[in-house]
Amino acid sequence: MEVDPSEIKKVLKILTATPHRIKSSTKGLDQIRLHFNSDEEPWSVNDILAHLRASADVWGKSIAAMIVQDHPILRYMSPRTWIRKRDYPQQEFQISVAAFTKQRGELLKLLKSLSTEDWSRGATFTATTKGREQTVLSYAQRMARHEDEHCIQIEELLKRTRNNK
Repeated sequence: MEVDPSEIKKVLKILTATPHRIKSSTKGLDQIRLHFNSDEEPWSVNDILAHLRASADVWGKSIAAMIVQDHPILRYMSPRTWIRKRDYPQQEFQISVAAFTKQRGELLKLLKSLSTEDWSRGATFTATTKGREQTVLSYAQRMARHEDEHCIQIEELLKRTRNNK
């Protein structure tokens, strides 16, 4: 599979920006605000960050496996299943965002070390669609899209709650 270097650059830009977007949009907010949810908005900003951390754990581990192993067969794990085994939703927001930022730095270091060809390294995932094929690039794209959507969610949630005050 031929990989477009401009697509790699785009993905790396989004993955690099995510921790900065979260920190920027939440700067100066207290724990009560960051953990607040309602019937209208059941996920707090902290819940969204916890979900992003779980997704980064699961998908980052899969990306690393694709890089170090020759076309492994991996069992797909849902980030929603993974988060049930972690205390991320209960953690203080600043501790959680620092852990996410550190983890992201490690993933970016790994991804930036890859040659263009390495981005096409892949794996077969089981426990989803039978024999689902993914590559480092497709998983990184998925992570980037997912995080961008949730950053927008955080930004809109905070904008709505600011406007309601």
